[in-house]
Amino acid sequence: MSVSKQSYIPVVVEWVKRKGYEQIRANMEGFEVPIAYERQNDDERFIPDVTGKQLLEQSYFEIILKGDSPDKIVSKLRLLSMLVSQKGGRLFLMTPPGNLNFAKELVTKYSINGEIVKIA
Repeated sequence: MSVSKQSYIPVVVEWVKRKGYEQIRANMEGFEVPIAYERQNDDERFIPDVTGKQLLEQSYFEIILKGDSPDKIVSKLRLLSMLVSQKGGRLFLMTPPGNLNFAKELVTKYSINGEIVKIA
């Protein structure tokens, strides 16, 4: 995980808390790490940036940065999108300044079922 992405996780955790989510897990020190998901065809592991529950539904919060590998981001987002469609919950694409258009492109081009949220 890039250093810049890691620096946005506390901002996302605060947003998640303000929205009333519980059982928050974050891929950072001081929090329980979210459950990792593994693709069966190539054994690649994906760990969500932040997860939280609201009304018993698990939601995922992914920080989207345009410097990250688009293929890896899309693979991770498709997996998380599939999980929320099967189990309920929501997928949020958390976009720091300067990354909004990149996130919109991903959602449109790859039909990702996620809600884009601007963060500071």
